[in-house]
Amino acid sequence: MKDGTIDVIATDHAPHHYDAKEREFDDAPFGIIGLETALGLGITELVRGGVLTLAELIDRMSTAPARAFHLPGGSLKRGGPGDVVIFDPEARWRVDPDRFYSKSRNTPFAGRELAGRVVRTFVAGLTVFRGEAT
Repeated sequence: MKDGTIDVIATDHAPHHYDAKEREFDDAPFGIIGLETALGLGITELVRGGVLTLAELIDRMSTAPARAFHLPGGSLKRGGPGDVVIFDPEARWRVDPDRFYSKSRNTPFAGRELAGRVVRTFVAGLTVFRGEAT
């Protein structure tokens, strides 16, 4: 990862309601919730783990995906789409699926303490999420 072989970090974020997952393994839809833990896991495992700098993580989670898919966002610039995530890289929080905003609760990270918490999210310049400030 450090050498750039993996240049995009994303999540499938396949949230399924509890009822859809409560069936035989082969019959259950694929995927887990990933969007609500992705940044915290990246900061905890990759940045604090010494694999990437915070700037490299941000690039691989925003600029690089936009570039790969020829999307206008991924960076802050005049006239850009105004899609911005404000986060506190030092905030510590414990993964609690009961507090997720998504319809899914299935995560292997329940109870895990992570660093880096999203405080506010803008899409097209409008606030779409206002989390708990720490």
